[in-house]
Amino acid sequence: MSLFVTERLREYALLMRLDKPIGFFLLLWPTLWALLIAGEGQPDAQVLLVFILGVLLMRSAGCVINDFADTEIDRHVARTQNRPLAAGRIRKTEAIVLFVLLCLMALGLVLLLNTLTVMMSFVGVLLAATYPFMKRLTYLPQVYLGAAFGWAVPMAFAAQTGSVPPIAWLLFTTTVLWATAYDTMYAMVDRGDDLALGVKSTAILFGESDRLIIGVIQVMVLVSLVMVGVQVGLGWFYYAGVCVAAVLVFYQQWLIRYRERKECFRAFLNNHWFGAAVFAGLLIDYLYRLI
Repeated sequence: MSLFVTERLREYALLMRLDKPIGFFLLLWPTLWALLIAGEGQPDAQVLLVFILGVLLMRSAGCVINDFADTEIDRHVARTQNRPLAAGRIRKTEAIVLFVLLCLMALGLVLLLNTLTVMMSFVGVLLAATYPFMKRLTYLPQVYLGAAFGWAVPMAFAAQTGSVPPIAWLLFTTTVLWATAYDTMYAMVDRGDDLALGVKSTAILFGESDRLIIGVIQVMVLVSLVMVGVQVGLGWFYYAGVCVAAVLVFYQQWLIRYRERKECFRAFLNNHWFGAAVFAGLLIDYLYRLI
């Protein structure tokens, strides 16, 4: 019996992508940006812990519902055909139960916060639950993913300050743009399979202009980050972090220059360091002020 339970837990962990933390970090970094700014470098410890655990739970829930929606598609894509649902190692009913449990756990955490944050959390769950179906309806599912990932930003301000000021929406927009850029790189990996299966994405929409449009969006992200710094009154440590992020943008463009699957995936993964660079700049800037 213990062996059976261990195997089931392993499959559930794979379904939640706990073995691939990149999605967790891509969701975590803008959340931490928001908490640092909202808390002026000193976010409330309970709020910080709730959001870190919430990011883990909601990213896991998002992976579960995504695989539930894409089960039939994943079976026809080499990169995804061995996922637990696609391979038939987990039943769809199990996936739904797991998704609900994860959402309830996240709700339990958010109930520790103020009413505004609790109310906003329902929008976050709606975005996470509906995102996987967008690739059948629109060529812009990457933008929708950005909204789902970015919703943690205004929630963080609501939790920390009890309100959602304009700077929160600027940072939200920045996150949406950033996610659109890196998820388009990710979509470039599967573009051939998606075309064959009739799945929509920005990689297909942009076509031969994909690199150019990604580049334009990345510049918009960098400009938005500078605007955030100016409005908040951040110092040179923050801008140094943004400069490092700009260097990474050039590196990512170099990686996707030939649109090779492996290199596009490397460019997508590199966005972890983009987010980390901005966070490091923010953190050091605030720590310097406290010295």
